[in-house]
Amino acid sequence: MKKILKVFLIYLVMILGITGCSDKKEKLVVGATSVPHAEILKEVVSDLKKNDINLEILEFSNYSLLNNSLSSGRIDANFFQHTSYLNNYVEETGEDLVSIGPIHNEPMGIYSKKIKSLDDIPDGAKVSLPNDVTNAARALLILQSNGIIRLKEGIEDKATIFDIEENPKNLKITEIDSATLPRTLDDVDISIINTNYALEAGFNPTKDALSIEEYSELFNNILVVRGEDKDRQDIKALYEALTTDKIRKFIQDRYKGEIIPAF
Repeated sequence: MKKILKVFLIYLVMILGITGCSDKKEKLVVGATSVPHAEILKEVVSDLKKNDINLEILEFSNYSLLNNSLSSGRIDANFFQHTSYLNNYVEETGEDLVSIGPIHNEPMGIYSKKIKSLDDIPDGAKVSLPNDVTNAARALLILQSNGIIRLKEGIEDKATIFDIEENPKNLKITEIDSATLPRTLDDVDISIINTNYALEAGFNPTKDALSIEEYSELFNNILVVRGEDKDRQDIKALYEALTTDKIRKFIQDRYKGEIIPAF
């Protein structure tokens, strides 16, 4: 009987020890695209460790996989998308993903290797822009704000190429995966490119873009989680860490106006 009791006590101590170790450090897995999202996340790793939270950053080259990875439980949160993109995704899929809050804004820009000014856009110009619904709409809105096309009234971030009412330059528009847009510049007259991919391609948006979109809260980049996790303390701690004066200064110093703090 004493031997059985001794074995039981040893087993109990082992279980308690394992439990104690697992509680000591929480692991928080966040999926992100590399620039600037993963770069920003890396700046808060040490801050979270002080709160016993181990931040693991999974970098995705294909952002279209990030929401599914979150819904399936592969990651605890993601940081890559803007509000309009999330709204459209939830509307299409019905998945329970929610924003914790905004972090930064990446103004989209128009780029070209063939012309120096939008006034030089030739008749029948070839144009490439993102092929996902919300970023395609952003690109069309930029073209409209520069007087290059006119869209149906009130369409805003739901606009598609079928909503173009006036196209005086007879633009030939091709929708392409956002990550590959910089590589189309040798073949098109202009391309409307997400700032993160422009940065990865070596462009300086404030110097190289022919035009930059105006600020809109709809396009603030946000931290996103499953609805059931929105009140988790580690998630709250992550968002707090991402919205400090330290991170505001990092964004301002690192990206010099190419990316703008949204908090």
